[in-house]
Amino acid sequence: MKLTRRTALALALAALPTLTITPAMAADPATVQVSLWDKGDNAMDDLGQLPPMGFNMAGAGERVSKATMGVTATPAVVPAGKVTFEVKNDSKGTVHEMIVAPVKSATEELPYNKDEMRVDEEKAGHLGEVSELDPGQSGSLTVTLKPGEYILYCNIPGHYVMGMWTLVRVE
Repeated sequence: MKLTRRTALALALAALPTLTITPAMAADPATVQVSLWDKGDNAMDDLGQLPPMGFNMAGAGERVSKATMGVTATPAVVPAGKVTFEVKNDSKGTVHEMIVAPVKSATEELPYNKDEMRVDEEKAGHLGEVSELDPGQSGSLTVTLKPGEYILYCNIPGHYVMGMWTLVRVE
């Protein structure tokens, strides 16, 4: 049988609905593994002695070398849509939590209440959280995220300024 261009085109068009590429991966939430960690029972000893290491705060540049607690997220870049944060408190003795908020500006600090030693969650644009986790406990949170930059932080008093935050980019 001789196949003409017209016949080949007709067959290809007829088969197109079965060949449609669907974003099967996009239907499932992307998963980010989050570790909430600290350097032990003395992790808060330098609170008030070190410059505040919150996002865009004066001491944020020292966070890598001086932070005694932190948040690690893997991967740090995920596709837009549903994102599940699988969170584990890897501390041996300290309660931690994880809050997700959009980064509204690459140069501004999050709204921080110095008297309470906490971020004002409502002003920061709180999108959800895994509430206080005892050491060794895990929890999860699934949210729908648009492209942009997001911050994951612990808002237990003092933890955020001790460097307990990280960024996740959504593309």
